[in-house]
Amino acid sequence: MVKKNYRKLLPLLSFIIPFLMLYFLHPNSFEPTLTGSWENRVGYILFLWLFSLETILSWEELRTREFKLKSVKTIVFIIALLLPTTYVIISDFFGLNTLIIDLVKQYNIKPGWAELMPLSTEYLVFAVLFALIIFLEQGRSGLKNYSISTFFLVIIGTIYMINNAYPFGKFAPFQLFVHPTTLLAANILNLMGYQTTISFIYNHPVYGSLTSLGISDSQGNSAQFGIAWPCAGVESLLVYTVTILLFLKKSAIPLHHKIIYFVIGAIVTYFINILRIVSVFVIAINKGNWGIFHDYYGQLYSLTWIISYPLIIIGSQALWRKIKYRKTGTPKFSEYSDEPKLEA
Repeated sequence: MVKKNYRKLLPLLSFIIPFLMLYFLHPNSFEPTLTGSWENRVGYILFLWLFSLETILSWEELRTREFKLKSVKTIVFIIALLLPTTYVIISDFFGLNTLIIDLVKQYNIKPGWAELMPLSTEYLVFAVLFALIIFLEQGRSGLKNYSISTFFLVIIGTIYMINNAYPFGKFAPFQLFVHPTTLLAANILNLMGYQTTISFIYNHPVYGSLTSLGISDSQGNSAQFGIAWPCAGVESLLVYTVTILLFLKKSAIPLHHKIIYFVIGAIVTYFINILRIVSVFVIAINKGNWGIFHDYYGQLYSLTWIISYPLIIIGSQALWRKIKYRKTGTPKFSEYSDEPKLEA
């Protein structure tokens, strides 16, 4: 039984090794922002966190297949476990990344963005390999149990690929977030005593359609930045959606409560990103190092909230049960159960 339980962690081991290799080969890529772009490998750390949560929440449901020694299934599974590491070796030491860069350049992808295509491809390849390993080990039920962490890799890889193909926020569907985000940020800055101006450039030679927000203060200081969809909270909303769906799908909270929690969390996530934008402008106009904040500390705003929100939900549920118990004076029952199971 112990050995069988350990087998549930083999997919984790198969990705920790290539992630460590990538860290030693490209340590800067695990910073929140790569040089010249916001794309990075921090998502792999979040992936491991999501995988761990899904494993803990589904531990009793996880069913690994029996593998007989020297059987074809065993050999195929071992090969699958080695594929993530093999991909890193081929990519970094045998020219696969260079081949990807040369290939996408033929489709008029600009050189700076073409060089980031191996990273977005890496995310998508890891998503496929992870799904393959889970399927071989646990079957269709495993794919269901690990749907969130798999989908997370797909989402990040797809977003990065879109940004590489349509750089500087040119992807029109995501641009829908930009105008309301800019307007709300400007209103908050106005309330703080700054003067703001919003301008729109529709035929910019580099950015295409560009939304620009400028602020000034009574001392004559000013700051102005363009805002595109990567800055408008799209990425943080997607990470939030994946994380909260993982939490809610495993909880016993009634469906209508889940919807309320999801909507409230999404609204807060969106406004936290607006707070991040406001902070960038305030730091810039006060001559602070807004670049470091934008690239590093600002990212922690959303991540801290996204990680904390499930704990807030758990705490609010526990508090509500405690208040209800004190009012009614009845024994505490297990959460949302129809049967009166007394808690220890």
